[in-house]
Amino acid sequence: MALRLVTKNLSSRISPKLCSASLLHSHATSFGFKEVREEEKSQMVGKVFSNVASNYDLMNDFMSGGLHRLWKDRLVSKLSPFPGMKHLDVAGGTGDVAFRILESVNSIKRRALQDPLNDDLQEETRIYVCDINPNMLDVGKNRALEKGLGEDKSLVWVQGDAEALSFEDNSMDGYTIAFGIRNVTHIEKVLSEAYRVLKRGGRFLCLELSHVDIPVFKELYDFYSFSVIPRLGEIVAGDRESYQYLVESIRRFPPQEKFASMIADAGFQKVEYENLVGGVVAIHSGLKI
Repeated sequence: MALRLVTKNLSSRISPKLCSASLLHSHATSFGFKEVREEEKSQMVGKVFSNVASNYDLMNDFMSGGLHRLWKDRLVSKLSPFPGMKHLDVAGGTGDVAFRILESVNSIKRRALQDPLNDDLQEETRIYVCDINPNMLDVGKNRALEKGLGEDKSLVWVQGDAEALSFEDNSMDGYTIAFGIRNVTHIEKVLSEAYRVLKRGGRFLCLELSHVDIPVFKELYDFYSFSVIPRLGEIVAGDRESYQYLVESIRRFPPQEKFASMIADAGFQKVEYENLVGGVVAIHSGLKI
């Protein structure tokens, strides 16, 4: 897996050569390649994720060849979880990211407990898994039971809207969102809410399917996206339309440079992004100072 870290000067102007999707102020009227009324989008996206919930993780394995697991590992490693943290994972209903964070915290605890002089582990860790879709949350809760984490008080499952979070200002040490922000109606509102709930020093991290900028690789990726993924959705999940939307939504999402500028506009400092697999996905990060 090729990794490339790219930190940009966000005060510079965005290149006029970026595709037209980068000029969109928000995705308030887009549903894949279709134009829809703003009030319709959340319902349509909700239907997509209700349809794919039961096969969501299986399809992720098929579509990425299992690479999504490594991408999520990388996301959590950049977060640097710690015992006692209050963390919010948004659009994380199936628990994939939350389980990794909890595993990292527990690993640190086990090592620290070997030191009899260490007494800094008293505060309870809280990882809030927030998703607007109850079907996705049900998948996550069932997975937690299978992992023996059903009674773990560190995991808190919350149905909620990324654009209007129910959490208090300055209450979270970290915020993650993986493969979710391109599906919201107003990206700016999500970023604003992320900034609001984070404490000073809190980290924002976003893992999202992005834009490939290597010409030959881009052609292969486009062929795979539009010809193979919808067909996989039809064969494996019995749902071609939902996966057709998912690949279209990637192309409507702002390119990495534009999205980084949106994160900075929300108030975050030290904004950077890391391209994985030539830009198939990118991890964006920012710090609330």
